[in-house]
Amino acid sequence: MAVYVWEGKTIRGTLQKGEMEAANEAAVKATLRGQKIQVSKVKAKPKDLLENISFLQPKVSGKALTVFTRQFATMIDAGLPLIQGLDILGSQEPNPTLKKAITKIRGDVESGSTLSNAMKKHPKIFNDLYVSLVAAGEMGGMLDTILSRLAAYIEKAEKLKSKVKGAMVYPSVVLTISILVIAILLIFVIPVFQEMFEGLGGELPALTQFIVDLSAFMKGNLIFIIAAIVILIIAYSRFRATEQGRIITDKIFIGMPVFGSLLKKSAIANFTRTLGTMTSSGVPILDGLGIVAGTAGNKVVEKAILDTRTAISEGKTISDPLSKSGIFPPMVTQMISVGESTGALDTMLGKIADFYEDEVDAAVDALTALIEPFMMVFLGGTIGVMLAAMYLPIFKMAGAIG
Repeated sequence: MAVYVWEGKTIRGTLQKGEMEAANEAAVKATLRGQKIQVSKVKAKPKDLLENISFLQPKVSGKALTVFTRQFATMIDAGLPLIQGLDILGSQEPNPTLKKAITKIRGDVESGSTLSNAMKKHPKIFNDLYVSLVAAGEMGGMLDTILSRLAAYIEKAEKLKSKVKGAMVYPSVVLTISILVIAILLIFVIPVFQEMFEGLGGELPALTQFIVDLSAFMKGNLIFIIAAIVILIIAYSRFRATEQGRIITDKIFIGMPVFGSLLKKSAIANFTRTLGTMTSSGVPILDGLGIVAGTAGNKVVEKAILDTRTAISEGKTISDPLSKSGIFPPMVTQMISVGESTGALDTMLGKIADFYEDEVDAAVDALTALIEPFMMVFLGGTIGVMLAAMYLPIFKMAGAIG
């Protein structure tokens, strides 16, 4: 169906305008007449020239998906038919990418497809986890409950992701700014002092000479330095894009002194939260582990989960292969073992996830508190040394005069 732009007046004479999806102009006019709107103009909405270029379309954020899922759950719980619920959500959705997907899903459901199969055609928006849980909800007749769980899960997962991202971005930004400040001083400020020292004559102190030589090197080779940095960034991106490169870099990241601990805690929280949501929704454990591995975000953790999946298919428990992986601490594996033996695995996984999400919060706060003074000392110390080096010849000259 095409989208039409319309204008009209209400019975009170108020001018209104809007958009409507319909089979033709006559259908738009008939719908508006039913709403007691006197139509003055109806025309097909002009097509966006960029709508078929996928990389130019806005991405669907976790927040947008959470809002859609929560509203959809409320509509299903209130007894609204699927198609009517999708129609309402599609008409009010501000994100054009998600709006387009909802419209196509509604069309597929109208044609007889299940909701999960219709969503499966949009993997960039609805991942395997989402589709599997919706399928479990459809089969169990508790779609509203599953959608509510999904909304809560996406909300918590996005919150965790933003905290870890913030912890990683903050030091990177501060370090980049520090390097830029030092580079500006070396390229633009130090040469001014150098010209002044050359006018005075005499031999410069060793520290001053080193700073002057460093400034001359940076100024003379600035293009090559920038080119080298760009090449290194591209080379790293290409290397990390490969399977082996991802494994090597993820091993390095998870083994780092401070950041590694944060990434490991985040991975455990993500794993337990996702698996707990899936098991409580009735997804088989082997299917759940396969999907959880794909959402791990770290190849080392992914391999540990896939090895666990293989071990379970051979008749072993979840806790044994997890404890042998070296990624999951004894407390986690023991709690999972208790959950398996008591039949409350989903509850136990939820408790572990809550604990490690709190641990991530504490780790982020500690990391921020540690980085701030370190960066201040680094930047202050570096600029202080440079200023001292520039004033040493002046003090030397003053001493010679005295």
